[in-house]
Amino acid sequence: MTQAPTLLTVLTTTDARAKAEALARGAVEARVAACAQISAPITSVYHWQGAIETAEEWQVVFKTTEARYAALQAHLLAAHDYDTPEILATPVARVSADYAAWVERETTAL
Repeated sequence: MTQAPTLLTVLTTTDARAKAEALARGAVEARVAACAQISAPITSVYHWQGAIETAEEWQVVFKTTEARYAALQAHLLAAHDYDTPEILATPVARVSADYAAWVERETTAL
């Protein structure tokens, strides 16, 4: 029996819908994510440079494999305009075999 690849959901945020769409499209085009979903707007409250900030942001969730995480992270760091972008990876505990195979296929570099 072949073991399914370890899948991750990777989350980031940005301050504009167009930026979220560009991050999503760029990652999928680069094959470092099989897909990305954009949710918005959300309100983020956080410490930044000694103050508590509140901002409207768009959240992007990418689906990738453990093997492609480093490439996705490098892509996001290069493409993101935040000084310190949020990039959080969470392992997927359960996934259907067909979906896992699709994610692996779509994130395999050509």
